[in-house]
Amino acid sequence: MDHSIKPPPAAGAAAPSSRRWVLATSMCSLACIFLLSAGILLAAAGYRRPFQPRTAAAWDRFSRVQQKAAPASPPPLARTGSHSHHAAPVPAPDAISPSAGGGPADAWSPEEEEEEEEAGPPPAPAPAPSEEAGEDDEDAQCDLFDGEWVEEPARSYPLYDAAECPFLSDQVACRRNGRPDSGYERWRWQPKRCGGRTRLGGPEALELCRDKRLVLVGDSLNRNMWESLACILYAAVPDRSRTRIVDDAGSEYRIFRAMDYNCSVEFFWSPFLVKLETKDDRTKALMLDQLPPMLQRTLGADVLIFNTGHWWTHTGKLRAWDHLEWDGKMVQMAGEEAFDGALRTWARWVDYNIDPSRTRVFFRSVSPEHKSVNWCYNQTAPISKGNGNIAPSFPKSLINIIEKNIRMMKTPIVYMNITRLSELRIDAHPSIYTITREGKPLSKEQLQQPLTYSDCSHWCLPGLPDTWNVLLFNFLIRPLPSI
Repeated sequence: MDHSIKPPPAAGAAAPSSRRWVLATSMCSLACIFLLSAGILLAAAGYRRPFQPRTAAAWDRFSRVQQKAAPASPPPLARTGSHSHHAAPVPAPDAISPSAGGGPADAWSPEEEEEEEEAGPPPAPAPAPSEEAGEDDEDAQCDLFDGEWVEEPARSYPLYDAAECPFLSDQVACRRNGRPDSGYERWRWQPKRCGGRTRLGGPEALELCRDKRLVLVGDSLNRNMWESLACILYAAVPDRSRTRIVDDAGSEYRIFRAMDYNCSVEFFWSPFLVKLETKDDRTKALMLDQLPPMLQRTLGADVLIFNTGHWWTHTGKLRAWDHLEWDGKMVQMAGEEAFDGALRTWARWVDYNIDPSRTRVFFRSVSPEHKSVNWCYNQTAPISKGNGNIAPSFPKSLINIIEKNIRMMKTPIVYMNITRLSELRIDAHPSIYTITREGKPLSKEQLQQPLTYSDCSHWCLPGLPDTWNVLLFNFLIRPLPSI
């Protein structure tokens, strides 16, 4: 080993390592200058590094930006706004409020992608104040239930041909029953300040139903809505041989399934929501504290739509029950008190059994009738400001009971308040173009007695319930913020 002391380098001479360091530094500087110059030239030419979002957060954010940037006409469905006087919607826990994402401030950039790879997906950034305010203003102005009826051209409406819907019941197949006019099929609901949100075709509805189970529970008006929804989806299925229909004789359970989409739409007959039981002596008891066992079959559905109302107002021979029961005992109470008790029973069942992270729950408001003052017979156009007045036919006190119980529930409920917009459709009922209670067409003599035989409760199909379903899908694609 050489322990001798070597002389220092001559003055002005660089050590070998120093020379290498200077050379490397010079080359690096030249490379940086070259890359910087190239970057400036590419930026001037409009070049952007193609992104490849590699994290879930980046991809989700980019998807939203792409949807907003698509240079197409307004989408058939858009975010719905809050509204306090027509509905009381409460979103599911995963609902997105106008300020929680999806706005312009969520735009993705390549620099964010690199940061996300190092630090993991960050929380969604808050929108800029001006953008947030603009989106909130738009949503606040849009009320899906406040608007007017506009007539659509025949090429756009109706959404399906009644003759091609094999499970459309005779009760509401008005053209099949001889109704000569068809204008009632071509009215579209246009909410104020909501753009094209009520424009929805069958293919879009079918895609929204993919891998979902939708269940309607209630009276014949919810069955009316089920028939409409099933017809919309059936007409859009490319291969109709890949559909299945279950329809029992009593119409207590009906199901339409589009197999290639794994989509099913079901209806359960339960006009009171609570249990109606036939006793050994053939009397009928309305069990205000019990729900029918079949309701357990609805658990696990993606969407549940309930309704009740009309059967509670029947009196005399039309009343369905002989007495009321609570806790296994016969009770005496006024109709409104019984109705309130039944709604509380239903609400507790929903709160105890429904998982809001999996199932969205809707309650459709009362469907109006057009009798006496607003008689539906021989009407061919909706009520407007210039051609008629609305006389509400359903007791306001019962509506208040429904809304009170919904507000008290823990489970998020969307209250679809279709009452007012439906009150305008005096032209949309079957009237005399229906069938008798025995399931037969009206005879010539019965047709001459419209006051007795007009059906001013249900709705022709295609027709008004199609709009209810379009609004339903608006809620499904853009959950409303909480009020």
